[in-house]
Amino acid sequence: MPSDYAVDYDTRIPNNVGLAADAKVRRALERWHPGYLDWWLKMGPVGFQDALVYLRTAVSVDPEGWAKFGFVRMPDYKWGILLAPPVEGRTIPFGAHKGEPAWQEVPGEYRAALRRLIVIQGDTEPASVEQQRFLGATAPSLYDLRNLFQVNVEEGRHLWAMVYLLLHKYFGADGREEAEELLRRHAGDRDNPRLLGAFNEETPDWLSFFMFTYFTDRDGKMQLAALAQSGFDPLSRTCRFMLTEEAHHMFVGDSGIARIIERTCQAMREAGIDDPTDVPRVRRLGVIDLPLIQKKINLHFSLTLDLFGNEISTNAAASFEMGLKGRYREDKLTDDHRLEGATYPVLLWREGAIRREEAPALSALNARLRDDYIHDTEGGIRRWNRIIAHYGYDYALSLPHVGFNRRIGSFAGAPVGPAGEVLAPEEAARVRAAALPTPEDGAYLASLMKPVYEPGRFAPWIAPPKAGIDGKPGTFEYVKIAA
Repeated sequence: MPSDYAVDYDTRIPNNVGLAADAKVRRALERWHPGYLDWWLKMGPVGFQDALVYLRTAVSVDPEGWAKFGFVRMPDYKWGILLAPPVEGRTIPFGAHKGEPAWQEVPGEYRAALRRLIVIQGDTEPASVEQQRFLGATAPSLYDLRNLFQVNVEEGRHLWAMVYLLLHKYFGADGREEAEELLRRHAGDRDNPRLLGAFNEETPDWLSFFMFTYFTDRDGKMQLAALAQSGFDPLSRTCRFMLTEEAHHMFVGDSGIARIIERTCQAMREAGIDDPTDVPRVRRLGVIDLPLIQKKINLHFSLTLDLFGNEISTNAAASFEMGLKGRYREDKLTDDHRLEGATYPVLLWREGAIRREEAPALSALNARLRDDYIHDTEGGIRRWNRIIAHYGYDYALSLPHVGFNRRIGSFAGAPVGPAGEVLAPEEAARVRAAALPTPEDGAYLASLMKPVYEPGRFAPWIAPPKAGIDGKPGTFEYVKIAA
């Protein structure tokens, strides 16, 4: 790798973007840094700021050796600004500017649209930290506590990436004001909430956390992958490296849910329970019943689908035509990458029925990205169902229909059940209530959330992982909690 893209890790702000030679931007970031730390201490993980956590820290952009592990207090974590190496001769891969050299500066006519894309993405990063700030008090193990904090500090680094590159560096005074607003908004705040609805929901328990990191962080993967195709090269390079870290967040969710299912099935088998839908009997074992896991899938999947916006969107079409945001794996697609005259089949709610209509492909980009997300999400469902089948249970988890429990898009408020059935309005309300977690479900989950801080031990409702982090044994003390 050229030395220009090695990481200066010994500075206050580790980076590979030449901050040492950019005094103006460095001073702006150093002024922003105290506000960020103040936000972290007030809105980040509660009760563990003095703990030593075995964290992964990005020290390179080399895929073979990009991170190191070690104990660090979270406020001392080296949040850095790292871009993937440039691709020599890169051209814009889609839209009206397809084939032109990728932009190294913001095109003036696209300034407002690009800034809006960046602010929306940047706003999600601190939001999830805020949503998860109380979970440490109920961690099922030190292994899981460490994984929570790893997700948190990397979301913080992603915020740094957006604030530096896409606001301070390229948007002047307007960008600096947007950077301040990213710290002023807070998840669930009545007066100044986060921009997207799913990032104002509570994360009250660890099942919710695992669902969030599997489903909602996967939306982050899809959005970052689309932005990684951008004709604005610094944005592309930023998102390409962020995707490296995002993979771990989804692993935390995927494996966490799998471990819950594993423990539930073990407990049912040991107790001689043949019917996994016998919820009262299963709950007497102190594990999380499979029907509740299905309800949480219904909730988190539907909330995440709303993040894709309206199925038919002129804004999405404009971003594509401008060359700002492409499709998922745009570089792997084989069409003309302009979509002039092309169509795409879109599932919509029309006149009281679910219909599939051919829509202009440019306008249907949100629907296409949502479909890519659904396909990507189905893999976890298959893995979890294999665990259930391994224990001999005739029960299968599933994704709900895209029209179920929607608040945004053509299905917003549509009387569609989780299986895609069209219902009368009164019946739809009853079915929706039965298919989503109830207050009683929440109270039961809360009753299970008791912390386990002894190295190598796990709460009785979740199985140990197959392997530790960084090759460490199961008894490793991943978090050294301050006395």
